Amino acid sequence: MPDIIQLLPDNIANQIAAGEVIQRPGSAVKELLENAVDAGATEIRLFVQDAGKALIQVVDNGKGMSETDARMAFERHATSKIRNIDDLFHIRTMGFRGEALASIAAVAQVELRTRRAEDEMGVCVEIENSRVIRQEPVAMATGTSICMKNLFFNVPARRNFLKSNPSEMRHIVDEFTRVALAFPAIFFSLSSNGQEMMHLEKGSLKQRAVQILGNSYASKLVSVQENTDYLNIYGFVGKPETAKKTRGDQYFFVNNRFIRSAYLNHAIMSAFTDMIPRDAFPLYTLFIDLDPQQVDVNVHPTKQEIKFEDEKIVYAFVQAAVKHALAQFSITPTLDFDLDPNIQRLDAISKPVSDEKKAEVTSSSLYKTFTQKNQAHLIEPTNKSELRHWKDFYEGPADKKTGYAAGGSASGAGSVSGVGSPGDSASSGDGATSGGSGAAGESWMTATPNRIMPIENAPLQQLLATYIVTPTNRSFILIHQQAAHERILYERYKEASIGQHIPSQKSLFPVTLTLGAPDAILLTELLPDLQPLGYSIEPFGKDSFIIQGTPGDTSQGNEKVAMESLLEQYKNFTSEIRFSRREKLIRSLARQGSIKAGTLLTEREMRTLVDGLFACAQHNVTPGGDPTYIEFKKDYVEKLFGR
Repeated sequence: MPDIIQLLPDNIANQIAAGEVIQRPGSAVKELLENAVDAGATEIRLFVQDAGKALIQVVDNGKGMSETDARMAFERHATSKIRNIDDLFHIRTMGFRGEALASIAAVAQVELRTRRAEDEMGVCVEIENSRVIRQEPVAMATGTSICMKNLFFNVPARRNFLKSNPSEMRHIVDEFTRVALAFPAIFFSLSSNGQEMMHLEKGSLKQRAVQILGNSYASKLVSVQENTDYLNIYGFVGKPETAKKTRGDQYFFVNNRFIRSAYLNHAIMSAFTDMIPRDAFPLYTLFIDLDPQQVDVNVHPTKQEIKFEDEKIVYAFVQAAVKHALAQFSITPTLDFDLDPNIQRLDAISKPVSDEKKAEVTSSSLYKTFTQKNQAHLIEPTNKSELRHWKDFYEGPADKKTGYAAGGSASGAGSVSGVGSPGDSASSGDGATSGGSGAAGESWMTATPNRIMPIENAPLQQLLATYIVTPTNRSFILIHQQAAHERILYERYKEASIGQHIPSQKSLFPVTLTLGAPDAILLTELLPDLQPLGYSIEPFGKDSFIIQGTPGDTSQGNEKVAMESLLEQYKNFTSEIRFSRREKLIRSLARQGSIKAGTLLTEREMRTLVDGLFACAQHNVTPGGDPTYIEFKKDYVEKLFGR
């Protein structure tokens, strides 16, 4: 029998390695930017075309390479960072494995131009399919320019698995942002299809964080700084009011390397206990510096997963550092404004207290109640007390029907936007329910033996400011108000996206929305799909937009917050199914715009919500598959009581 085990050719072995390191254009961007940082560059520019599929180019002013090094850099496991096994446990550079350039050269057409300061001429090397096809001298400034074209040109199956250009561009921006955050002393710029999208000047860590997150966060960051013999922790966490309902801007760096760690994220979440809602996520940009011997960065090919020698110690330090920073903020909050000089000229400050003024103050009854008998709460008895009718405050004119004080039942009630009477938001029709299904196209108002049907005009009851109880033709149901409203909005937006557009209500005073660069890129991408849904938004300079109008039935005044929440929902949309951009937007809008649990509703709002839900084509589940209501049938309830 002939031998069957053979060595793989180098080009195939490199393509297999590339599958681990270079998964998409963003992966190549990360590796090339990190190489530029390791080269000691102070200016790094990234150029991409067609979301990196056509071109990714990184230009830096680092130390450059010799002609021999330029050739060797593309060999597998060729690196300048490691000489012996001990070096692997003292890693302080971003790259060290010698896999990135070899992997890139295996799946793209690469051109490298590089020159050292001591060399008169640079060198240009062209590589395709892991083979050098051209090498020649070239005149250029000190530094390196590496250009990769036509990613996965020789692996069409891999290229077909790439997502849409906007999606791949967001991954590129994410990788660019992480490297730029870690090195604020380096200038970074990002240009896409000839247009500069991000321009980050050198500065402090806080300046870089504000450049990326947006100017609105300048006064919303709390400084974290703890130095110990074991490790140092520094950076920023967002004040509690910046917490969002979805995982937003959360960055963890260990020795300036971006990492993912659910364990350390839990440490930060626990530090925010009782300061933010349980379903909210804090903002943070935190750096941990410790001895490289205490951490293993050689766990994953992308180096985003690492292993600490003692995770419990790191967890405790992170939690304590964040708690300390938040405690300092709550005790001594800083003021972001200068004292008005006019205040210094007021009589209360500039003039001394005279004896006559002092005698007048000390003789007053108010002064005596706070100084005599050691009782700050002493109130002298008087016949002219104005508290005689205190009961009237609680016993206002009662509503004859409900027994509440006038206006009491509606106080704090939320508005159910986007909900109409049956048939308004979506055509009624067949939908699977927990008890059966009705005839296709049949209105829920029509009684059939199998289809569940709320009893018309039956009294409704809200429980725990979250659920609505209503009787039906065969049972009673417990409706989750947020899930129901999400289904209603989804079908309404779905119909508007393919049919008649939702009218836009123009704002009397248009709102200006300024975002961080990544969110601005995302919103620009979504603008064409937002217009049919009633949103009128126009670009207004770099990273700014003007909200001219919103859907006619949404409340005015919170357009900015609503749009920021929508972007967070969209960015963190997760599903095992690949949805189109428009479908993701519609689902995100429905979830963000739905009336939240804990909102009090009036009788009319509950009625509108129930009618709108059963007017939907599929009323029993949310777009994500969660139930909108639970049905309690008579036989089941009787069993609970042992009947």
